Amino acid sequence: MAGQDDSSSKVVAAAPEALARSPLAYENAPFLNSPDGRIIRILSEYSEPLARFRREHIQDTVVFFGSARFGALDEAERRLELASGASDASVRSRALAAVEMARYYEDARRLAFLLTQWSLSLKSERHRFVVTSGGGGGIMEAANRGAYEAGGKTIGLNIRLPFEGSPNPYITPSLNFEFHYFFMRKYWFAYMSKALVVFPGGFGTIDELFEVLTLAQTKKLSKQMTVLIYGSSYWNEVINLNFLEKNGAILPGDRDLLKTVDSPEEAFELLKTELMRYHLHSGSTAAREDEDVLPGPEIANTF
Repeated sequence: MAGQDDSSSKVVAAAPEALARSPLAYENAPFLNSPDGRIIRILSEYSEPLARFRREHIQDTVVFFGSARFGALDEAERRLELASGASDASVRSRALAAVEMARYYEDARRLAFLLTQWSLSLKSERHRFVVTSGGGGGIMEAANRGAYEAGGKTIGLNIRLPFEGSPNPYITPSLNFEFHYFFMRKYWFAYMSKALVVFPGGFGTIDELFEVLTLAQTKKLSKQMTVLIYGSSYWNEVINLNFLEKNGAILPGDRDLLKTVDSPEEAFELLKTELMRYHLHSGSTAAREDEDVLPGPEIANTF
């Protein structure tokens, strides 16, 4: 009959298929790699290294900075020999400069060896004053290499960049780190370091040096950090502290925040004296070894 509801003519929708499980948030790669997941990635670059340092019983470090472009002496001499017949004078000039700068590679290697050899002689349940670098080539490789040759653990804090190569082979595998965020990498350089040795380098080396000096100058470090700059002939050309002081940009006392050294033996003796004085006395923060975890962060004063 017209107008009468005929229920038999209605279309019944098919039941939906069962849904697949949604991925857990921490397994959701699109989310983790999105802008919304940035805070998780940042926290990961704090928590994962901390867990590894605890597992490896690393108490503190000595950080080596310097150019990635200065190679070993034997390699530089080989390149100079190959360049000796080059018609381009600039090629020969660069090869000669590479041999000259290679001495810093060898000096960093020697200093790291001496420091590691000494640290291994210390009576400690944890690894003390572990040589740490940015994980790449050049001076970074030299530092890790010297520590490796002395039989100690050694740390590489790499940064993922489009033009960076692989980590150098002398890093202890379990202490080979890779960072995306520069500021988290810098945090870990400063977090456990008790001393900084700055070999000749460029923008990155200078950036790291002045960042640590600024933290020390402004009393943001709750620990004594020894800062050595290696190679007076190089750094006197790059940094004019006299000019800064003369013009009132720094105070006279600010120059005491860093010391200049010119040989591995001189640097080692100064490092040993400072580390023993400030970080090996009983009762010091760094000397507490009755804890199951690392001492709390020492990069900043807290009130």
